[in-house]
Amino acid sequence: MNVNCNYNNDAKKYIEKVIDTLKKIDIEAISNVIEVLIETLYSDGIIYVFGNGGSATTASHMQNDFNQGISEYSNKKFKFFCLSDNVATITAIANDFSYDEIFMQQLKDRLSENDVVIAISGGGNSKNIIKAVEYAKINGNTVIGITGFDGGKLKQIADYNLHADIDDMRISEDIHLLFNHLIMSVLKSKFRNENES
Repeated sequence: MNVNCNYNNDAKKYIEKVIDTLKKIDIEAISNVIEVLIETLYSDGIIYVFGNGGSATTASHMQNDFNQGISEYSNKKFKFFCLSDNVATITAIANDFSYDEIFMQQLKDRLSENDVVIAISGGGNSKNIIKAVEYAKINGNTVIGITGFDGGKLKQIADYNLHADIDDMRISEDIHLLFNHLIMSVLKSKFRNENES
């Protein structure tokens, strides 16, 4: 092992890329998404969230943070449901239909009027993501996209989009998780202030 290795420059470059990307974030888009989530909360809608790979873990993290993490601050509970979490369901759909349908089939005949779909995709072009989003749009549901790179098709067809403007999957995923924690933090403050007033 070379104990003289110094990774400071590489680490600094990565952090600088993250900071540069954060500076390009559309704050108004975040505010709009927060408003949609609040409306969905008070209309008793379900928020379906999903993604592939690293985006699947972000989707699962969001379900946890909104169903449990905010619950102690809000008098009303969010209803987040992560479509990426059930391996048995996903593999059954992939086997019986195709992998392209693993999210759409879970939404089929389940979406109600006040429900919202959050689709997370670094490149924005995954077939199973787009198929589910197109189904939700046809069904009349609001779609929130969370994207990186150029946003792909998801950014084009989503009603609202949170975008990490960088051609790097790792940093895109970093910022997608930051979107989650940022929104959670804003909502915690909102609910805390309402409970104290």
